[in-house]
Amino acid sequence: MRIDKLLWQLRLTKSRSIAQALVGRGHIRRNGQRVVRASQDIVAGDTLTIPLPAGVQVIEIAALPSRRGPAAEALACYRVLDPTRQTAIAGQKDQSPERGQLP
Repeated sequence: MRIDKLLWQLRLTKSRSIAQALVGRGHIRRNGQRVVRASQDIVAGDTLTIPLPAGVQVIEIAALPSRRGPAAEALACYRVLDPTRQTAIAGQKDQSPERGQLP
């Protein structure tokens, strides 16, 4: 399944065009490697790193959805690997040193 269609069907993006834009800008990673085209195939077992407005989300694809159904159906198709969204690339504000202090 195409990655742009997958992101849309899993309700991670509001539209396929938004998913295509994320991929086109090089913001999506599949199994640690940058995805360079929206038509790249995704299979069950792949790990995706996706920057979302609420933070970076790392998910593992458990099954490929057959349609863009309700949210509960979409959630059953993937597993969140970092539920706290505290990945190193997210840039946590609370981990930065206070002003004037050395790290």
